[in-house]
Order: sequence, then structure tokens, then C-alpha cells
Amino acid sequence: MIERENTDLRYMRRCLQLAAAGLGRTRPNPLVGCVVADANGVISEGFHQLYGQNHAERNALLRAGSCKGATLYVNLEPCSHHGLTPPCADIIIEKGIAHVVCCNDDPNPLVSGRGFARLEAAGIEVVRHVLEAEGRELNRRFFTFMEQRRPYVILKWAQSSDGFMAPAQATPYWLTTPRQDRLNHRWRTEEAAIVVGSETYLLDRPALTPRHYLGPAPLPVVMDRRGRIGDAELQAAARDGRPAPLVLRSASVAEALHELYERKVQSVIVEGGRQLLEAFIASGLYDEVRILRSPKPLGSGLKAPEIPPVKSNRLIVI
Repeated sequence: MIERENTDLRYMRRCLQLAAAGLGRTRPNPLVGCVVADANGVISEGFHQLYGQNHAERNALLRAGSCKGATLYVNLEPCSHHGLTPPCADIIIEKGIAHVVCCNDDPNPLVSGRGFARLEAAGIEVVRHVLEAEGRELNRRFFTFMEQRRPYVILKWAQSSDGFMAPAQATPYWLTTPRQDRLNHRWRTEEAAIVVGSETYLLDRPALTPRHYLGPAPLPVVMDRRGRIGDAELQAAARDGRPAPLVLRSASVAEALHELYERKVQSVIVEGGRQLLEAFIASGLYDEVRILRSPKPLGSGLKAPEIPPVKSNRLIVI
């Protein structure tokens, strides 16, 4: 029994490792990895590589050859409905899989227990909740979107070593190191949208793209409750080669997040300015905070936001 449990843990960790390779490319679908194994070891592996393409189970099983009586490990309940691809539960049954070991139940109402029910009705033994907490952490964007009906929210800013976001005088400045800048652009590829306020958009004319890191570009979003972004500003962006942003006129953070949810935006990274960041902090509608801390002081200027000591949000300082 202990040996079986250890085997399940080992292969589920591999599923999570495989699943993570799809970060930024499967949205709004979850990150899923799959391992097919028998008593002799791994038969095949797969992961969900790109939205609209095969899910992890189908990728693994199509290259598995004969796997009758084998065990399939997957970190999320296999789907049982027709979407852009056929149901994964069907191919699991067709391939003669005898056991399915899973990490997380799927909160999507289209799945939510139906995948497990179809497998069990076909005589397949199902083991659930193996490394459940680790699976939720990996797919925290997906679970937040499904359960809280809003995008997963990351607040991000750069600040000097003495806690300022910008110098007192409006002069050109750069806080982040080249390494931090590249990391920041990698983060952009991992989220569905990047959000700034209208003041930041008008003053800084940001491109809001991951130009220093190869990967999918997030949807640029400007929160503009005062109606400052008009056709002239959007035409100027086009002339500069910047992508036209989605402009939200919502008057509150909650309304803006609801609109993004309705547009199936699974996650956002909020990059400022300070007024917008503080509005998110005041609303409590955020899940992570990432701070790029410069090794240099500014001495004075615009203070960086303060994070309340309450809440269990994830805080990353680099």
C-alpha cells in the first residue's frame, strides 16, 4: 500500500511538472499534465500545450500504443464534454485504462464530477485528491476564475531601495536592473491581460508588451473611468506601433474585474500607477503582489503602495 502511494505521488509530481510547461499558452483552459504507466514504468507522457489543441490525456494516450490495464495519472479531472476537442474521458475508456489517479476535481460546471462518473461507470478505478494542494497552487488562476468568477489578480510595481516608485522631479529614470526587466516581461507572457490606469497610459505611453521575452502577449487594458482615452490616443498608439488597448470605463475595481471575467480573461497583472494599485489594494480584490526592488535609493519622490499585514496573499520581492 505504501509503495502504491509513493508511486502515485511520484507520477503526480511529474504531471504537475509537465502541466507547468503550458503556462501562458492554454488560457482560459487550465494547466494539465498526464502520465500513463504500468508495473514496468512510464509508457507515455503529455501535457496541454496550446488552447484549442489536444488536452493532456489525449496527447499522452495517442502516443502510448498499447496501454490496456495501465494507470493514467492526471492533475485535473478528465473532461466529459465536447468543446474544441473531444472528451478525454472517452479516449481513456477506449484505450482500456484500468486506473485513473487525479489531483484536483474540475470546478468547471461542464465537467464537475461528470468526468469521474463516466470513468467509474465504465469500470475504471478512480483515485482522487493526490497532491491536491499542489495542484490548486499550480492552477490558482483557473480555480480563482471558476470559483470567484473574476480574474486572478497580480499587483506589480518597481520601487527604490528606500520605498519610492518615482523621483520627486519629473525626469527620466529607470529603477529595474536588466535581469529584473527581463523577469518582468516573462511575467507578462504568463498572464492573460496587463492593466494600467489612464494617467500612466497618457504620460508614459507604454507598449504593454513582453518585448524582452519570447512568449504570448497579454491583452493591454486601460482603466479609464474619467473617459480620458479617446480616438486620438488610440490612433497615436497605432502610429507608434503599440497595440490598441481595451479601455474600461468601469467606476470600480469590482466592476472592471467583472467585465474582464465576462470577456473570459483568466488573469491580470496590474502595473500601475500608484492610484490604480492602491484602488486594488483597498478593494481587497487581488491575489499576489510582486515587487521589483531596486538596489538604488531615490531619497524622495512618489511613495510605493503599502500592503496591509492582513490577508494571506502571496508576496514576492525581487
